[in-house]
Amino acid sequence: MALETSIIQEKLTQKFGDKVHDFGMSKDVFSFEVNSYALHEVIRILKQDEDLNFHFLTDLCGIHYPENDENHQYAVVYHLHNWVENTRIRVKTYLTSTPEVTSIIDLFLCANWMERETWDFYGINFIGHPQLKRILNMDEMISHPMRKEFPMEDSGRTDKDDRFFGRTAQKL
Repeated sequence: MALETSIIQEKLTQKFGDKVHDFGMSKDVFSFEVNSYALHEVIRILKQDEDLNFHFLTDLCGIHYPENDENHQYAVVYHLHNWVENTRIRVKTYLTSTPEVTSIIDLFLCANWMERETWDFYGINFIGHPQLKRILNMDEMISHPMRKEFPMEDSGRTDKDDRFFGRTAQKL
């Protein structure tokens, strides 16, 4: 019998109540949100529950939403896969402007590199990570380059003037 999204939602809401919410399909992947303080326990249940059986962490990544309120500035998204039923899910948790969440390395060893990469690019602190340090950027870097804190282009550059690309402001 295929693992139905209703079974996943029912099991999680029975165990966690309103700590898990906003269930739905997004781009053909069952997705939901988890409060950050309950994330580790939710992922543990997704992996260890015999009916759910999500034993593979496909990916985890960070997101920066500078336009959101202070309690939703950052997010971490986890993609899990149940190979037996060939079912994928997406778990998202929002973080505050000082982003931190519990590490899941004790559940998935592959999260080691993924959490280090997310910290390196977004500055999201994974509590309990054994060696959270730069992995792709230089150790001397003080910023996190994927945060949307910097303008895309230098406003003083003249070679990026729209006139040079055949675009002019049209008056209506």
